[in-house]
Amino acid sequence: METTKKDIRALSKEELQDFFKANDLPSFRGGQVYQWLWQKGVHDFDLMTNLSLEHRALLKTHFEIKHINIDVQQRSKDGTIKNAVKLHDNLVVESVLIPTAKRTTACVSSQVGCSLDCTFCATAALKRMRNLNADEIYDQVVAMDQQSKLYFQRPLSNIVFMGMGEPLMNYKNVLGAIQKITDTEALAMSPKRITLSTSGIPKMIRKMADDQVKFGLAVSLHSARQEVREKIMPFATKFPLQELKDALMHWHSKIKKQITFEYVVWEGINDQKEDIQSLVTLCKQIPSKVNLIQYNPIDTASMKQASPEVIEAYIQALTQNRIKVTYRRSRGEDIAAACGQLANKIDAIGKEVRNA
Repeated sequence: METTKKDIRALSKEELQDFFKANDLPSFRGGQVYQWLWQKGVHDFDLMTNLSLEHRALLKTHFEIKHINIDVQQRSKDGTIKNAVKLHDNLVVESVLIPTAKRTTACVSSQVGCSLDCTFCATAALKRMRNLNADEIYDQVVAMDQQSKLYFQRPLSNIVFMGMGEPLMNYKNVLGAIQKITDTEALAMSPKRITLSTSGIPKMIRKMADDQVKFGLAVSLHSARQEVREKIMPFATKFPLQELKDALMHWHSKIKKQITFEYVVWEGINDQKEDIQSLVTLCKQIPSKVNLIQYNPIDTASMKQASPEVIEAYIQALTQNRIKVTYRRSRGEDIAAACGQLANKIDAIGKEVRNA
């Protein structure tokens, strides 16, 4: 009867070293394997060329490497790349590589589907199948780093956890992935270049602060009025704005970084003077900046973006109150790769490459 092999990337560096010692081999071999797995992103034991054939055979006997594959790749007319990422169990998530003149940003998924119910997000219509493991999250970053070098002649510069899923509902694995991404023996990216975006889970925001994380925090806010937020983000009934505000104040007291509020303005939902003033008041209480985001329509919602005049009213009110505000236009909308559009709908738009 065939025994189930363990995924080698579930082992720490110390556990890899202990494995070699237990087999009467030098422990430093464990460090070499760790480097192949996490710094060089190798998915095949035979590519670990500084190990002998016997050592590689030993690893194959005991372990496997459960890695992702980019099943379909789509390219937008603006250069954005959307990947359909097939996992070892044939489930699929999407990741997006967004190029600008000076940087390339990886938008990473953390769950298959989503646990929450935001009415404006296509991913929310998908059933949450499972959390991604730390290595599956890490693999998305490695794949997009390779794409960035291939298509844009520069390494990945930034990472945002704004893809499919709520990162704070998969806390352990997301932080495990970030640890590997920032590890000097792995990808060695600066945590200052990483932003975690959450819909706002107060308890977990407090935990992040207490854990003294080094990356940035963005909150998908969309309204600073509880009754409005509950309509567009029904789960917010469990997480009142006052609790969220207290958690963010705790975050700032511990981490000493501004929070970014992500904010879409919709016609007839949050386009009144009261909505603008509520946001200004909140931003005065919490050290923050506002990122106004262009709304990207989805099949399951009839919501419409507010008029340019309303967007300008938001910008003027925030600016007059010395609150930093930017307006972010969509990227990759023609391939359904823009914010809120990730829903595992692979179509014929753009260039597709299977098994990339």
